[in-house]
Amino acid sequence: MLSTPSPSLHLTQFSLPRAIEMASSTQFSLTFKPSPSPLFSNFPRTRFGPFTTARPIASRFKVLSSQTGFFTRLGRLIKEKAKSDVEKIFSGFSKTRDNLAVIDELLLYWNLADTDRVLDELEEALLVSDFGPRITIKIVERLREDILNGKLKSGSEIKDALKRSVLDLLTTKGSNTELRLGFRKPAVIMIVGVNGGGKTTSLGKLAYRLKNEGAKILMAAGDTFRAAASDQLEIWAERTGCEIVVAEKENAKASSVLSQAVKRGKEQGFDVVLCDTSGRLHTNYSLMEELIACKKAVEKVVRGAPNILLVLDGNTGLNMLPQAREFNEVVGITGFILTKLDGSARGGCVVSVVDELGIPVKFVGVGEGVEDLQPFDAEAFVNAIFS
Repeated sequence: MLSTPSPSLHLTQFSLPRAIEMASSTQFSLTFKPSPSPLFSNFPRTRFGPFTTARPIASRFKVLSSQTGFFTRLGRLIKEKAKSDVEKIFSGFSKTRDNLAVIDELLLYWNLADTDRVLDELEEALLVSDFGPRITIKIVERLREDILNGKLKSGSEIKDALKRSVLDLLTTKGSNTELRLGFRKPAVIMIVGVNGGGKTTSLGKLAYRLKNEGAKILMAAGDTFRAAASDQLEIWAERTGCEIVVAEKENAKASSVLSQAVKRGKEQGFDVVLCDTSGRLHTNYSLMEELIACKKAVEKVVRGAPNILLVLDGNTGLNMLPQAREFNEVVGITGFILTKLDGSARGGCVVSVVDELGIPVKFVGVGEGVEDLQPFDAEAFVNAIFS
């Protein structure tokens, strides 16, 4: 039998007979909706009373080879789509590229006698774009050594060497950029981060991308502190044609909401459960402890879950590093989503966060559109900032 959580939840479903069959003794209000249109819409809601029929949950979740294959194909499909959308990456990093355009001017008339001056100005351009002092010095000194050893003899060769250095940094420490969803259904992805970083929007855009590749998606509104968070996620659910579990009462425990959502996802054959969480400062111990409770609640339902993606605001530049360290130490981050990079000239922070923590960037936000959360491709990124 399912344990009754402290706050009651309701499950928004688009298949009423199935919802009735699966409802447990936990007090749920079921909301019927017709298949939503891709646009923002308001649908009439019909509420039903609580049901008393319970259905036991299997104590172990069997791993099927077909499930593993599905997730592997899904990750590869998303990655392949990224390679065909390089224009979005290119346009999304235009401000960083403008910052680094001075490098082309420096190298256009480069000669050996000007090496020190050119490298000093190149170093400044990298620092302004938030590559960070450690990485910048490493890159510049490697270039200086190769120039003095006669390995680089022209401005174009220096630029190619610069691009290779940045690409090596990204691929050496953050090579697993493909979205890896594990081996069990449902795959559970928990989105975390500080306030205002774009967590809920990123979750909605990720749902759109996964849904378009054929995955059955369930959203979980685990941001129980912000009053408008559930409404915002419900709009994304309607827009993307996904189903959603939300808490009916204010101040519900986030761990309870996520636990019930993952149980439903497991019972009803969802491929992926996307869990939103409240924004929190990485310096607030009690709120960070709540994330641990959310992670444990999910893991009790699906062993090995969840994948945890940390959303970082690209406008913060190198200030994102302390956030990333703390979140990783508390819950163990499996990947980054870097948002708002289209409005930032500090794209070098992508390299800094990967080099510092050795955690791959999975997605980058390069615009306001629903398709503008792009799978990260290191080579496309390097070509975009050093055109």
